[in-house]
Amino acid sequence: MLDLKFVAQHLDTVVPRLESRGGTLDLGPFKALMQERRELNVALEALNVKKAQANNEMKRLAREDKSLLDGARAELRELSQQAKEQEARLAEVESGLEQILLYLPNLPDPSVPVGPDETGNVQVRAWGQKPSFDFEPQQHFEIGEALGLLDFERAAKVSGSRFAFSRGALARLERALVAFMIDVHTEKGYLELSTPYLVNRASMIGTGQLPKFEDDAFKTAGESEYFLIPTAEVPVTNYHRGEILEGALPKYVASTPCFRAEAGSAGRDTRGLIRQHQFQKVELVRFSHPDQSMEALEELTRNAAEILERLGLHHRVMLLCTGDMGAGSAKTYDLEVWLPGQNAYREISSCSNFGDFQARRADIRFREEPGAKPRYLHTLNGSGLAVGRTVVALLENYQRADGSVRLPEVLAPYLGGRLELRAG
Repeated sequence: MLDLKFVAQHLDTVVPRLESRGGTLDLGPFKALMQERRELNVALEALNVKKAQANNEMKRLAREDKSLLDGARAELRELSQQAKEQEARLAEVESGLEQILLYLPNLPDPSVPVGPDETGNVQVRAWGQKPSFDFEPQQHFEIGEALGLLDFERAAKVSGSRFAFSRGALARLERALVAFMIDVHTEKGYLELSTPYLVNRASMIGTGQLPKFEDDAFKTAGESEYFLIPTAEVPVTNYHRGEILEGALPKYVASTPCFRAEAGSAGRDTRGLIRQHQFQKVELVRFSHPDQSMEALEELTRNAAEILERLGLHHRVMLLCTGDMGAGSAKTYDLEVWLPGQNAYREISSCSNFGDFQARRADIRFREEPGAKPRYLHTLNGSGLAVGRTVVALLENYQRADGSVRLPEVLAPYLGGRLELRAG
């Protein structure tokens, strides 16, 4: 959530920066409420002065002329009633302003390129080379189904579209990738968390999924309202909701299933594992000093990219433009892995600095030193990595002409030494 005072004082610059994300922004209701807020505060200040004067007058009359006390009491009651009504309206105005802020996206960092969509993204660097084949490479779902390791038909019977069963060696590969990724990240100082997969509304608001993107969330029915997490970012960031942190600011890694309705993706990636309603992901979450968060973003992005490097997967790092960033992000790097079966780069990780956007919503602050005034910290997160998309990349990049798949040596300790996927 943006800082109310900052938005009010810098409307002329805030509006075009937000509009660079795409579309137009009508802050007329915000301006009207801010004007009413100012008027109410002035009126309340005047009423409080009058109340103090009336109270002093009652004390004087109690000493000098008690016959006039009833009239003075009536005047004080009237002033108190007026103040009560003004305070109630001020609370409504404050609530209205908060609702507007809850729907506003974050301000893009000045270093973010302005652009309408993914065409405005900028390649920062690339690693490795595209693999070459002496045969026509297949897509991952063709490989997986031919090997009997992916079953979409039975998943559709059990659950519907955008679900899959992984079988045998592929199911073990997914489990191995989670262990491998977490081991690499804990070596880098991330503390592993095992989290709830259901969270409350306050947690979803805290990280920015609600109220604006409720249609993309799965939630339970009945009296107890819970939301299935769209990413471990939600429970891990909210782990410190309402707290004031002291000392070294933490960084965490967690592996969870993720649940997304994909409400706005009809017709996109309908086959395969790219866009599922349920998928496994290893998530990195960092809490940072505001002066160090951009440096922390670079490090977090390198941490995620190291998984791809250890797996020998060619990829590039893209700086997203204003029109392609997530609503809560101030700056985002996407890691895009090369998929020869699709002859395209596809996102496998998104690493973002949210500034104090989430910290304000979730009320997460820190003290630079004991006794110092608490400040909002900065939050960051990124996929380290999406497990299903990593499987996609391995199947497509390491496929062989006979339909089998060779796996990277680095996974041998996690697969009992078995580094081939074959039929049967």
